[in-house]
Amino acid sequence: MPVTLGSLKRAEPRKNRIYAMRRLGRTIFGRTTQPPRSWQILENEMNALDDCVIVFDAYGTLFDVYSVAELAEQVFPGQGAQLSQIWRAKQLEYCFLRTAGDRYEDFSTITASALRYAAEKLSLPLTAEAHDRLMGAYLHLAAFPENLAVLRSLRQLGAKLVILSNGTQPMLEAAVHSAGMDELFNHVLSVDPIKKFKPDPQVYQLACDAVGLPANRITFVSSNGWDVSGAGWFGFRAFWVNRRCDPVEQLDSIPWRIGSTLTDLLHALQPVDATQ
Repeated sequence: MPVTLGSLKRAEPRKNRIYAMRRLGRTIFGRTTQPPRSWQILENEMNALDDCVIVFDAYGTLFDVYSVAELAEQVFPGQGAQLSQIWRAKQLEYCFLRTAGDRYEDFSTITASALRYAAEKLSLPLTAEAHDRLMGAYLHLAAFPENLAVLRSLRQLGAKLVILSNGTQPMLEAAVHSAGMDELFNHVLSVDPIKKFKPDPQVYQLACDAVGLPANRITFVSSNGWDVSGAGWFGFRAFWVNRRCDPVEQLDSIPWRIGSTLTDLLHALQPVDATQ
């Protein structure tokens, strides 16, 4: 069977990709010719992230929670952006409060409660139809434009990808499918089994248990500064996707790296050629 760059990127596991890389090298350079250094570097890079586990937050990191503003604007003209902002802020606040007070409700229930609060705050008539339309939008949130290509590149480089989210399992699976991210993640983890929300340490432990690694062997990625701080406290190597150019949280937890998009994560994880 002929070997191409495309086929060797898809080869699993690592050993098979190495063999495929070497077969392709022999095809191009011959069996007795030493491949150039650039080819050896490429062989190393093809397997650079085989031992890398990357855990992603979902809402705000992979999926744009404010993409509901467009529909909200259709439902409540002139109020869509403000409604989506209040909705998101109250959603997070309820997660924090319910964890602190040991009064768990799942993320779908909290999201609906936050929507009702936001509508009442703005004196908007939230009919049953409007409620259902807006809640339905949370199952089809837009992914940030660079995300799909970056995730595919990380998989091609051998990384194991995990989602760890406050969302319910049905919400997460619907969002992943809607964004065309099926087959990209090794695990999609919801907090529902432990009935607590991030940044409770038990939530982050779910990722360690799923992949069988300690926290210091895992890279955690979030666009939420508080989530990055919580992940750092837990022991993860935390990458902050700081899309809004916010200051670093004034907590005793500094991000490992900071980028403005998910593409910066790919750059941070790529090996550096010492000859350059």
